[in-house]
Amino acid sequence: MLEKMETDYLVVGTGAVGMAFVDTLLDESNANIIMVDNHHQPGGHWNDAYSFVRLHQPSHFYGVASTPLGSMRIDETGINKGYFELATGNEVQSYFEKVMRERFLPSGRVRYFPMCEWQSSEAGITRFTNSLSGKKYEVSVSQKLVDTTYFNTTVPSRHKRAYDVGDGVACVTPTQLPLAAEKFDSYCIVGAGKTAMDVGIWLLGSGAQPDAISWVCPRHSWLLNREVVQGHEKFFFESMNCITEQLAAIARAKDVDQLFEDLEACGFLLRIHRDRTPSMFHYAVISKGEIEQLRKISKLIENGRVSAIEQEQLLMQDGSRVPMPANSLYIDCTASAVNFIDSKLKPIFEPGLITPQATQVPNPCFSAAMAAFVEANYPNDEARNKACRPIPLPDNPTGWLTSQLGNMMNQGAFNRDPILKKWVASCRLDAFGRVSRGVKPYHLKKIAVLTRLRKNIKPAVVNLKQLIDKYNTAA
Repeated sequence: MLEKMETDYLVVGTGAVGMAFVDTLLDESNANIIMVDNHHQPGGHWNDAYSFVRLHQPSHFYGVASTPLGSMRIDETGINKGYFELATGNEVQSYFEKVMRERFLPSGRVRYFPMCEWQSSEAGITRFTNSLSGKKYEVSVSQKLVDTTYFNTTVPSRHKRAYDVGDGVACVTPTQLPLAAEKFDSYCIVGAGKTAMDVGIWLLGSGAQPDAISWVCPRHSWLLNREVVQGHEKFFFESMNCITEQLAAIARAKDVDQLFEDLEACGFLLRIHRDRTPSMFHYAVISKGEIEQLRKISKLIENGRVSAIEQEQLLMQDGSRVPMPANSLYIDCTASAVNFIDSKLKPIFEPGLITPQATQVPNPCFSAAMAAFVEANYPNDEARNKACRPIPLPDNPTGWLTSQLGNMMNQGAFNRDPILKKWVASCRLDAFGRVSRGVKPYHLKKIAVLTRLRKNIKPAVVNLKQLIDKYNTAA
């Protein structure tokens, strides 16, 4: 059975990027939109996330531009004490479902097709199929397909492990962990990213003893200090003083290793183990309280990645074997949110196609909303691509140099474009811009901080370009 339809835009994906794009497009145009997703409800990868997951960033500048998430509450207890609330996975799911039910569908301009697989798009025709009934749809798209799946976001519960697991070995995803944990005496976290850190925090908070936990860390990570990424005037001096020192550190840096140590010294970055030099940077955000908890885990396995898990031992990719306790539970945390290493940039706007990418890192919601605004308000794809330049996502400290330069160059471009500047100033998702724009002439101490900050921008940009050239030449 085939149903034929027509629409202006067809958006593949109802995760944060797809939802943020459509939300702004509704405000900026009269377009009709079809949204297709293989999940049963909006929220994208949040539907597959583990039960104890939370946003890493404050809730108040996540989601869609029209609808705030959370209540602007500052946590009074726990490891996030003193900082703005971090929405739980369930809260994020409920939020996106509410946006769909109370804003998108009542508009009369959005049609939503859950549990459907996008199959092909060519010559203005897009096809998708319902996963349950097998019903097929063919859509004539008059404007553009919006592909929010480009970076292929993965979560532990859906990704395929890259190592073998022997018979009789218990290996679970973080989603399965809460129901499985009590049956075991020891635990081994496999993976070194933010999911692994969340698992470590959960195990410790649930009563596991630190010496019962082993942690496979092929590499260590630099982490953003949550204190300085609150994105609110209540944290003006913490954030803006830190950004000022960050720019000064960039301007004087001779190499990336010293730069990152200086960024740690000014409070911008944190690392779990002070005696290790991290080689990974994915913009993961963490609090000092979480850092202190994770430092309790001392059994680190640092000789590379796992090749196989066998009875009471790990086989590593370098051929070494690591003995493990009997009755151990292994938790697979090796999924990556996006493929940082192989992610390739492309023009965001092409004939018949929009591929949302980061124009402000690490803010996918703001970037998607901006793409929708630019699509609706600029005359052609050439002008749109000039306004929206994608920024690569870093995998390591050297990659951060390029991402940081992209952020700074884009911010300058936004400020020089009167149309875009006005929209950015009104967008709640641009939290840090709102912090600086909220300063009044009588806020003399704040003005002094911003004056110092702005003086550091040009020297930082100049040296970033030199550092990038240096490392590109060496490569």
